[in-house]
Formats: sequence, C-alpha cells, structure tokens
Amino acid sequence: MMGDHGMDRRRFLASAGAAAAVAALGGCARSSSAAGAGTASVSRGAGSSRLPIGFSTLGTPKWTWIQTLDFAAAHGFAAVELRGILDQMDLSKVPEFQSERPTQTKRELADRGLVVPGLGASINLHEQDQTKRAAAMTETRRFIDLASAMGTPYVRVFGNEYPKGMERKAVLEYIGAGLRELGEYGRPRNVSVIIESHGAFTDSPSLLELMRLADSPNVGILWDAHHTFVGGEQPEATVAQLGKYIRHTHLKDSVPSGTDRKYVLTGTGEVPVKRQVAALARTGYKGYYSFEWEKRWHPEIAEPEVAIAQYATVMAGYLRDAGITASASR
Repeated sequence: MMGDHGMDRRRFLASAGAAAAVAALGGCARSSSAAGAGTASVSRGAGSSRLPIGFSTLGTPKWTWIQTLDFAAAHGFAAVELRGILDQMDLSKVPEFQSERPTQTKRELADRGLVVPGLGASINLHEQDQTKRAAAMTETRRFIDLASAMGTPYVRVFGNEYPKGMERKAVLEYIGAGLRELGEYGRPRNVSVIIESHGAFTDSPSLLELMRLADSPNVGILWDAHHTFVGGEQPEATVAQLGKYIRHTHLKDSVPSGTDRKYVLTGTGEVPVKRQVAALARTGYKGYYSFEWEKRWHPEIAEPEVAIAQYATVMAGYLRDAGITASASR
C-alpha cells in the first residue's frame, strides 16, 4: 500500500501508462562494477532489452524503496539513482542500506533488473567552516563505503559556491583538493567521486580546472545538462569540453518563470534535451541518462507517477534517434 496516498500496489504499477512504457522499452542487465575513471557501462546479456535510462529518488520523496523499484521496473527503467528515501537524506541511515542487509537489497534490485549507478551526497566542498567540512567529508566517506558495498560506481558531490572574500583560484584549489582526497578514498573501494555541474560551477572552464586540480582517475563530472544550458552553454559546446570526464548525467526540462525556472514535462519546455542526449551519445558515453525530477524541492510540479513515466516514453525516442538501441553493445 502507498499508505497516506491511498493507492494500492496494483494501481501504483498501472499508473501513468505503464503498459505503453513497458512495450516501448522492454527488460535489461548491467555490469555492477566500474573501473576508476571509466564510465558506468550497460552490459547487454542475451535477451536484455532495456534502454540505459534511470531516474533519481529526488523525484519520489513519498515512495518507499520497494515502491520505487516496482515503478522503475514496470516503466522499463534500467537504473535508480539514490538521493534519499522518504524523509531520510543520509542514505547510510536508510534501513535497506544497513550492513546486515546488503544481500537482500541487491536481490531486490536484481529481481527487477535494476542497478544503482550513483549515490547523491549533500557535501558542499566550498565549505570554509572546518568543523562542518570535516563532518561532511566523514558523511561522504560513509556514502563511498555504502557505494562500494552495493557495487555502485559513483558518489555525487557539489562544489558549490565561491565564498565571499576568496579569490577564484583559491576556491578552485580548495575544492580540487577535497575532490582529490575523496577520490583517493574511493580508489581502493572501486568508487569514483563525481562533482555535479551545479550552483556556481556550471561553466565548462571551471569544471575543467577542477578536473586538472583533482588529478585523480577516481574523480569525474556529473553533467547536469539543464544547469549548463540555463547558464549559457550550448550542449554541443559543453560536451566538446567536458565529454571525457562525464560519468553520469542529469536531464530535465524547464521554462522561464519570473526570475527563476519552472520544471516541466520532458520535451515541453525550452531546454534542448534531445540535443543534449545526441551530443553525449556521439562521444560514446556508456552511462545512464538519468531523470532528475526535483519533486522534493518543488512540491508544486507534476507528480512522479506522471513525470517519470512520461520521461521514459520520450527518452526512448530520443535515444533511438541518437542511435542508441536496447540491443546495442554498450
């Protein structure tokens, strides 16, 4: 049962056109490990047929772990990216991810043909308060340990701002050092740390400089393609500069709303999501095309039953137009 939402499991799975999405997308498998700087690849076994699409649990703040997995499987997703479950944002404290339960959790994923490509940590590496920074680094190491136990290749972190009074060069060096430290922690655990294009770090030159300063095979980029576009970069230009560092991606659409943006269903706004997909596909990208529907932060936007199912259908067309098919070797 959905509890307060009054929707039983059968209705939950049937919502938002599950049958149509499944018919369009099929079923799949993926390698559960990734080497240092390599991208998370989609392993195509005999009979596998899902496209490399995923979504973040940022979009499903009222769904349980099992409800999330059931919906993903029913709508043909291959991956679920973790950014909190219900009210708990610290994934290391979620009951399903405790040390005594990894076998069951992995089985729940495998039974539905799903993988977890990344965990979303909340750390802001610009933080100058050393007590807060130390606590955030400790939490991120817990995320890396959890990712390692789950066979998950990536942990996402933020830059995220330029503190007042600090020169740009000093901020980049400070964040780069933090990335390098976390990357080195992740290296023996087969986990890479990926900084998201977010906040003040949505321009390619800054992200490239951070990659140079981090200088670690276990540090890469999570390309939030929405943010770089809204920040003024065309997708082809961003990918030309950052492509070799992109390990994971966040996709979403929006329209202007006053001085801000409003998230809308994929393909109905002003963000060139189809071009973003095509640009990334041309690089030989082997990761997932992940939908980040920010329902947790913006409760007024469409319900996940609608938005996530619609993304699956639209993205199937975008990927096939980009030459990515479910039967292709990735």
